[in-house]
Amino acid sequence: MALRPLYTTRGEHAAYFENGYLFNLAGEWIGFVDLRNGQVYSVLGDYVGYMSKDGRILRKRVTDHATPRQTPPPRPARPRLPATVALAPLMGDLTFDTIDMLEEMPERLHTLDAGELKDDMD
Repeated sequence: MALRPLYTTRGEHAAYFENGYLFNLAGEWIGFVDLRNGQVYSVLGDYVGYMSKDGRILRKRVTDHATPRQTPPPRPARPRLPATVALAPLMGDLTFDTIDMLEEMPERLHTLDAGELKDDMD
């Protein structure tokens, strides 16, 4: 599977997807996708949302149940990033109960050495 750019609802290039892995614009690993059901998780295994058919990472504002933490896969090799990316396709509107995670909560997809749940240095 080739490296595919991911966009926000507003059409901003925000991440890359390749072989079940998510990378930021610098090519650093920020998450993974369960290819069986499209669920998206952070590098720590925390649930982030789901991959929509148009390639956005979405999440319901309110859920009835907590999604269990997943064991992260092995760290992937850094991808070769393209020099340019295509313009974003036109995205459909979201209903009020759905949020675009790359737009509203990008901090949920962070690198291994960052994030609010990372232990502080002494």
